[in-house]
Amino acid sequence: MSTREPNRHLERLYQQTGWTLRQFVQAVNRIGTERGTPLKYREPSAHQWRRGHLPKETARPLILEALARKLGRPVTHAEAGFPAPASSSHATPSAVEGLIDLGRGDMDPSRRSVLGIGLFSVALTVPNWPDVVGRMEAVQAGGTPRIGMPEVDMVIAMTERISELDDQFGGRHARPMAAAFLVNTVAPYLRADAPESVRKAMMSAASDLCYLTGYMAVDECAHGLAQQYYLKALELAGAAEDYLTYCTTLRGMSVQAVDLGHGREAQRLADAAAASPQAGPRMRAFLAGQQAHAYAQIGGSNTALMYLREAEVAMDRAESRGKAFGSYDPAALNYHISQVRYELGDLPGSIKAMQESDKVRYGVYRRARVRHRAALAERQLEVGHLEAACATWNLALDDYPLVQSGRADQRIRKMLKLIRPHLKNHAARELHERARLVTPS
Repeated sequence: MSTREPNRHLERLYQQTGWTLRQFVQAVNRIGTERGTPLKYREPSAHQWRRGHLPKETARPLILEALARKLGRPVTHAEAGFPAPASSSHATPSAVEGLIDLGRGDMDPSRRSVLGIGLFSVALTVPNWPDVVGRMEAVQAGGTPRIGMPEVDMVIAMTERISELDDQFGGRHARPMAAAFLVNTVAPYLRADAPESVRKAMMSAASDLCYLTGYMAVDECAHGLAQQYYLKALELAGAAEDYLTYCTTLRGMSVQAVDLGHGREAQRLADAAAASPQAGPRMRAFLAGQQAHAYAQIGGSNTALMYLREAEVAMDRAESRGKAFGSYDPAALNYHISQVRYELGDLPGSIKAMQESDKVRYGVYRRARVRHRAALAERQLEVGHLEAACATWNLALDDYPLVQSGRADQRIRKMLKLIRPHLKNHAARELHERARLVTPS
């Protein structure tokens, strides 16, 4: 690179994309904005990269991600003609050490900026079940006390309490708590001496907690960080031989991808999640509903409707066996019905299903209520029902001050933008003034 020879590797990838130079830099700039570090690259920069000038080290992952998203496959540093990142020469940390590093950085707000937390990667290598099952090092007790099922039960109970806080108040404050619990309590338990059955149960419980922590990172729009937690959850689930939790995590990764508009990746992950042989009817509805949403986003209407019907049938079977508070329920299913109908162009049908979801949602799910009511209002405005939209947004604002959530913040900021052209309307003007008082600058 020092001789300024053309970067033939990058040139080959560039030609495969079919982009113009302007489209190339626009894609890189968009990902920079997504990560929270806006960029202003112009065509001459891309021309220089092709001529052999090495991009800044901080820009290289963004260039690789832009190429990966366009080409639909992972792109490595070497494939793009870039030197390997300095960190690649370090020894891969053990599973527990990696978990500690991840959680320690997350529990300290002053360090979060160095984690690259904002960048979602479609090029992420997701391990298959045979690659992770039973493959976590058996770390023996080095002065760490022996543990039993009471410690496992405590981790499960703490995860449930943190999940309840997340549902009611959002993940902004609950996630550092979860990260601290992972580092200070769960990681030592994973290193403790225990019978094999207890070790597997503890790894399964730790996997659930990693999945929840990743979900809370998604809620704060820290998508790259969320993926790292999800990968740890997959690794721990495999070590525990807990295929159900492994599939639940894949499904969560699909939800993240579809919400960011990466339909193909969402579909791949949803299909992989649906392979769980242990799924009862409620879990089957949980998995099929996500498959329906992913296929709808990529235009597979027939397949989407097939999976939606499968989810509805499974939910009917699950509900006939009794309510299961805290799991996939009719409100979640109606949300999926709404999303599928919206993706397939049935806007009135999506509004009706979202209204039904709101009607049957349990009151403790405050964060979901804010987000989904805001989404409902956006669709009501889209069909021209301004005053109905204002009424629904006002309902969302009833709960919004109690919720600390990046995704909820995004919805309210979007509302302020959407309502601005309608300020001559009395209801819109009152909503706008009310929202300004409770929205962070």
